[in-house]
Amino acid sequence: MIPALIAAAAAGGALAAGASACLIGARVLFNRVIPRQKEVRVDVSEMADGEKWEEYIKIIHRERDKLLQRKSEQVTITTRDGLTLHGDYFPSENPSRRTAILVHGYTSCGMNDCPAMAEYFLEKGWNALIVDQRSHGKSEGDYVGFGILDRFDCLKWIDYVGELSNGEAEIVLYGVSMGAATVLMASGLDNFPKSVKAIIADCAFTSPYEVFKHILKRDYHLPPHPIMDINDGLCRKKAGYGFRECSTIDAVKKGVCPILFIHGKEDKFVPTYMSEENYRACTGEKEILLMENAGHAASIYENAELYKEKVTEFLEKYFV
Repeated sequence: MIPALIAAAAAGGALAAGASACLIGARVLFNRVIPRQKEVRVDVSEMADGEKWEEYIKIIHRERDKLLQRKSEQVTITTRDGLTLHGDYFPSENPSRRTAILVHGYTSCGMNDCPAMAEYFLEKGWNALIVDQRSHGKSEGDYVGFGILDRFDCLKWIDYVGELSNGEAEIVLYGVSMGAATVLMASGLDNFPKSVKAIIADCAFTSPYEVFKHILKRDYHLPPHPIMDINDGLCRKKAGYGFRECSTIDAVKKGVCPILFIHGKEDKFVPTYMSEENYRACTGEKEILLMENAGHAASIYENAELYKEKVTEFLEKYFV
């Protein structure tokens, strides 16, 4: 995950003094985190301990194999800046207006992070649309959006689902990690569609700036200044956005949609307090589930029964 990628940048700031060292560190951080990654990079220690992760992988493979036996269609949208994004659409066995849009985390893809929950929704009689965020999976893009760019892409996916149902769609947004930040940030946009009846945000960070700041302090005992300031400028210049341009906290203050926040209590990457901050800031209808013994993005695998039970109770309030 990202902490392992930041090591070189942090070392650049810690081992040398002066502006040049900070500039080098910031450039390393940018180049190893923001551009599209050629491979999925996962630091298992950030997700869960090794033995647990071996079991989680088995669950992921099993759920994906089940999903791939279902009827599906590869679909695309075009973003406002001209990128083609990919999705896998799984229609319910019987026609339904209800669709779950599922959004994955950093350096992953939809078919890695979302099969278990897609299966859950399909078994409930919903349609499921698993998307690849920009610069991930089969989607185009040179730079990772960290939710800030992806929030606009999310609206495009919502519009796509709306067109499939002739404007009668009832939608839930489900996101994990960066995907959770994406769906929360999307809810703060002025034109957020009323067709979205609820949001499920699993281990969302509040902003890319805050999560990078947390890692620099925790792992390398470094302040965010000036490395993050320099890196923010690089990101604005090359990727077209700043790390503090948008936050989930500002988005959920608008309270436009009921939200279920989920977070593992043992999350070592995105600290649990970020979901608690989101929960406190949210002015709309809200619930929170803090999962015992779960690491980052691992809550559904640690206790699937409790996870799905909570999701079901939440959805039954808004999808009658």
